[in-house]
Amino acid sequence: MTKRKVNLVRLKIFVLLVPVSFVFSQPSPTHYDSVARKIVFEALTSNRSIETLTELTTMIGHRLSGSSQAAEAVEWAKKKMEKFGFENVRLEPVLVPHWVRGGEEKAEILSAGKRKAASFNVTALGGSIGTPKQGMTGEVIEVKSFEQLAILGERARGKIVFFNRPMDRGYLTTFEAYGRAVNQRGRGAIEAAKVGGVAAIVRSMTTLIDDSPHTGAMGYSDTIPKIPAAAISTRDAERLSEMLTKEKNLKLRLKLSCEILPDVESANVLGEILGSEKPDEVIVLGGHLDSWDKGHGAHDDGAGCVHSLEALRLLKTLGLQPKRTIRAVMFMNEENGLRGGISYAAKERPGETHIAAIESDAGGFTPRGFGVGDSAAFKKLSPFAPVFSFIGADLITYGGGGADISPLMRNGVPGIGLNVDSHRYFDYHHSDNDTIDKVNERELALGSAAMAILAYIIAQEGL
Repeated sequence: MTKRKVNLVRLKIFVLLVPVSFVFSQPSPTHYDSVARKIVFEALTSNRSIETLTELTTMIGHRLSGSSQAAEAVEWAKKKMEKFGFENVRLEPVLVPHWVRGGEEKAEILSAGKRKAASFNVTALGGSIGTPKQGMTGEVIEVKSFEQLAILGERARGKIVFFNRPMDRGYLTTFEAYGRAVNQRGRGAIEAAKVGGVAAIVRSMTTLIDDSPHTGAMGYSDTIPKIPAAAISTRDAERLSEMLTKEKNLKLRLKLSCEILPDVESANVLGEILGSEKPDEVIVLGGHLDSWDKGHGAHDDGAGCVHSLEALRLLKTLGLQPKRTIRAVMFMNEENGLRGGISYAAKERPGETHIAAIESDAGGFTPRGFGVGDSAAFKKLSPFAPVFSFIGADLITYGGGGADISPLMRNGVPGIGLNVDSHRYFDYHHSDNDTIDKVNERELALGSAAMAILAYIIAQEGL
């Protein structure tokens, strides 16, 4: 027998010995190439994503938890799911905070000597108490960090503390810059009150220098006095800082009419495509239906809701039947409480197993890939990155998830976040700039397609 024949015999024996189940159970990314292209083609040509987002943001507008607009959005999402033919469309009640901004938000430096009064663009931070009806006045003291404030100690007593630490423009990922600056918004009022401050003014969380103040959630401590807190636009933060270099004893009058009202009944909205083989294994796709009461809430997070709704619609339109259930969840109250995400994760669901949760909450920009917050899931999904390469969304990285799905992740469910081009997100985030005209219809559609493709792969392959 020749050497070549010996090798052929060995090969045949090896093939016979390899279990058939092993050969056919290995992930085959190319198997999904044609499906992925069909999904993208349908997303781009039907152009339903922008149509759906326009409907949400212009017919209803911003949707702060507890507001009438949030209630309208719940009903809108339910009807939209029913219209798209989703199965088991339902509401799951959740009690949410009810904070209202009120009609007055003013900040001005009082005139002194030859200097005229100067007004600034401010907006109350979400959850802040209001000032007295006549407003409040205090000398302004500027700090860049909590450590600097602690060193000042008693010198900050009776003053309005101005936190002026910018988001660091050096980070390529703007979410990292945001994460390193946002504690002054979240805890600024607490830290200022610790040293006797009477109010907190916080530089807006954006790298853009403009006149729009950006709101966002802030917190209080039960053991520390509550003081009013507001965001100031970045341009006015620069202006105020410059004024303080020339005159140290500037006095600012602040007036906010916001207030905290009793909690309100609201709901998460659910709809799904039932799995054909393992319906009790569930993949969640989600975004948060609520937004701040600024702009339209288009990128944050109308886009994420549309990504999730459209992903399921795409699969149904193309007749793609997943083996496992894919469920769209429109979470309520991510912005100022996370009550929707907490409630969803806490609910008993006999017989169900969540095998993955995918969230879109980074805007409707060009998709770049996914961040996978579970090591085993990351290992399983990484080989499928080439499926997304033709739309440039093939960067699958370890680490990710989302706020609404974080309670599920704490329960052991693998969490995944849609990653998009982040450079413009904080230009709009939590401000009057977040309007529908800032959303590109093709970028939005590609995000929906990416969500649909990944959900379908997980539904077929499992995790």
